[in-house]
Amino acid sequence: MRKLKWIWFVLGLMATLCACSMETVDRMYQLPKRSESFYDLQASIDKAMEGLEYSAPLAGERRQSVQMADLDGDGQQEYLVYTKGDANAPLQILIFDRQDSHYIHTDTIESSGSSFEQVEYVQMDAKPGLEMVVGRRVSDQVLRSLSVYTFSGGQAEQLFTANYYKFLPVSLDEDSYSELFVIRPGTTEADRGIVELYGVENGSVNRSVELEMSESADKLKRILAGKLHGGEPAVYIASTTNDDAALITDVYAVVDGVLTNVTVSNESGTSVKTLRNYYVYADDIDSDGVIELPHLIGMRPVPEARLADDQYMIRWYAMTGEGGEVDKVYTYHNFVGGWYLELDSSLAYRMTAVQDGTAYSFYVWDDTGKTAQQVMTVFTFTGQDRQQQGAAADRCIIYQTDSAVYSLSLTGKAAQYGIDSQSVANAFHLIHQEWKTGET
Repeated sequence: MRKLKWIWFVLGLMATLCACSMETVDRMYQLPKRSESFYDLQASIDKAMEGLEYSAPLAGERRQSVQMADLDGDGQQEYLVYTKGDANAPLQILIFDRQDSHYIHTDTIESSGSSFEQVEYVQMDAKPGLEMVVGRRVSDQVLRSLSVYTFSGGQAEQLFTANYYKFLPVSLDEDSYSELFVIRPGTTEADRGIVELYGVENGSVNRSVELEMSESADKLKRILAGKLHGGEPAVYIASTTNDDAALITDVYAVVDGVLTNVTVSNESGTSVKTLRNYYVYADDIDSDGVIELPHLIGMRPVPEARLADDQYMIRWYAMTGEGGEVDKVYTYHNFVGGWYLELDSSLAYRMTAVQDGTAYSFYVWDDTGKTAQQVMTVFTFTGQDRQQQGAAADRCIIYQTDSAVYSLSLTGKAAQYGIDSQSVANAFHLIHQEWKTGET
């Protein structure tokens, strides 16, 4: 009997503990309760949106229908709701501010257009608050329209409008305030694209001189903000040529107070260095904060190796504000395999790569240029036994991912050129996807 009572006691205790445990678990998985201010904001939005629908921007990093920004500089963020209405006021931005613990609909910005394309919040002058840049698609046409608003006076005030194809907030004059780098088409489809720089000073809008691109605006492939060799900020624009078989890069910077294309060649009238049949974009290849541009250089073929395709190394160079070039890095890019090797600058012009399936052998030409000696081979293994294959025979693993092993085999000639497994492992890198695809 006493044993039975003990069993019931244990079962009762376990049930109590389980109930407490279940209650704790239930609390853990409950959705967090929203604050009263959230419901107050939602009620204000619902009331103001009667007859409207949400219309989020289609491009850029800010693609939410409801966004936050401190527009007036009071330290408290306003809520902005991007909406679409009827034909009379198709696009509307509703602005809500918190006053006396309640959210009030304080302003509405109405504009024409079919949709919001891109919005940015930037500091363009010394006045409190952020300027709001709103890009809109007017129709199915290529040309778009942007407007810049300031809220330093408490309400939205339009500073200026401009037509554009693409725009990018930048700070090219190094004064800690942002400007707008604007690209727009030429007068006709055949005309080269036009770039302009807009800034704001003491409430006035400054517009730079117009500069031409090397190609039409619709040939644009990528825009990148970075720095020149001397550290000056610049904008790098990559465009395709008419046959879509090459890239041309324009580099724009403010030189002596004037917006300048620092890459323009006086002889050709277009930017220097085109990359035939290769889509290689400017990038900070050596991670030093300076953007380098790529220049392809054909590798000398090895007669006994019978190359299936021409092989190239890439000379990466930085631009100066005066249009000069500074050599930085030499690489061999295997775009099919998704990796690249940094080449010793003293050997780069003497090296040749030879492909055999997924194996790439590297040769170095002697000082006379008559004989090429094989120094190493880089292998890629992706099968289930990739670890064993990568470390088999005279090979050593220099890099690996979840799905691939990259290994190296050195010949007896490697040491005389200062090549060893550690130096090759340090020079081996995977190719970033954006280098191949570009990004506008």
